[in-house]
Amino acid sequence: MTQASKHYPHYLDLQPVTQVQGTVKLPGSKSISNRTLLLAALAEGKTQIMDLLASDDTLVMLNALTQLGVHWEQDGDSQNYTVEGVKGHFPKHQADLFMGNAGTAIRPLVGALAVLGGDYTIHGVHRMHERPIGDLVDALNEAGAQIEYTGNPGYPPLHIRRGHIHAQRLQVKGNVSSQFLTALLMAAPLMAREHDVTIEVVGELISKPYIEITLNLMQKFGVTVERDGWQAFTVTKGQHYVSPGVIHVEGDASSASYFLAAGAIAGGPIRVEGVGKSSIQGDVRFAEALEKMGATITRGDNWIEATSNGVLQAIDMDFNHIPDAAMTIAVAALYANGTTTLRNIASWRVKETDRLSAMATELRKLGAIVEEGADYMTVTPPEHILPATIDTYDDHRMAMCFSLASLDGRARRGATMRINDPKCVAKTFPDYFEVFAKINHQDLF
Repeated sequence: MTQASKHYPHYLDLQPVTQVQGTVKLPGSKSISNRTLLLAALAEGKTQIMDLLASDDTLVMLNALTQLGVHWEQDGDSQNYTVEGVKGHFPKHQADLFMGNAGTAIRPLVGALAVLGGDYTIHGVHRMHERPIGDLVDALNEAGAQIEYTGNPGYPPLHIRRGHIHAQRLQVKGNVSSQFLTALLMAAPLMAREHDVTIEVVGELISKPYIEITLNLMQKFGVTVERDGWQAFTVTKGQHYVSPGVIHVEGDASSASYFLAAGAIAGGPIRVEGVGKSSIQGDVRFAEALEKMGATITRGDNWIEATSNGVLQAIDMDFNHIPDAAMTIAVAALYANGTTTLRNIASWRVKETDRLSAMATELRKLGAIVEEGADYMTVTPPEHILPATIDTYDDHRMAMCFSLASLDGRARRGATMRINDPKCVAKTFPDYFEVFAKINHQDLF
């Protein structure tokens, strides 16, 4: 399930591949998995969660829930789990919680713990202590929570003590991470026991599709959020989470991007199963970017398929709505005619690594001309992709993205890619390289 239970070499060498084809069953969505785990824990009743993502990030959340007194069981070796809800009150009021580098776990959990109160310390790996959480902490403290920084102000680690949430209106900035708003939304029913609670967004809200996921899942657990566009969200008093009984986790749309891009670059068709026209994830719109680049995309209710349709064309596009999947476009740009521009991606800088800097550095190793701005990137492909050793920065998406540079496209051929520290994919997709090998008919291990 995790990198601890799976052996990875120190590096992987990917040889050039002329054609990819096949069907990929996607792992569960990380965003849906960790939201669902917390909602199931806070709900009244038992929840069966089907097809939960098997990854380091979900294990972090499961371990934290155990320390908080939540009982859950895994169904044999499957990825189906049963969580016994605690009706809005964690049984254990004191815990030391290690959250790894899982933003989808630490931020919503901080919101819930701050509202419910207790004596909690919460921390993670070194990089987590460099990822901002100040906007969320400020919003909670202004509402009556008691959260202290035990390291650098604005960043984990944190000490959460029992406060008293009294505010009926909270404000949070929306321009750094949508997870701050998600955390407040998920905690809002815990605050709205005696009065309505409204959360106002200050400034621009990035990554809006991830808020849609949050609202959709809250609805499935019985809480309706009234909204004023993207500026204000209200939870009326007296609502509480109730188990839907059974909930299915969609396949991960961000993970789909690598395989769809592979089909667009190197022939295809590649079909991903687990997301489709009815998906609640915004990252399915990644396929629209591939269409703009000239790929052929077909969609079903629970699948998407990509096929190459000649040489890819460069695009100039705003990726604020799908920042994670946008990384895949930066590598697909190596196979396009002309210069591709990715705009409005400042949030890359506060992810698992500074992804703007990391992507620029690694793309240049392949011979690309890259312009890196504060919130944008341009990629001009080389005449020939150069063989390279790719550093992955302990960032799962770096490893998965650059595997694509081994593919032969219509415009230019791929090259041998050495991927350093491939175990970083365990964060969301432990079997990524085995699945990638199947569609290009290689044996990596």
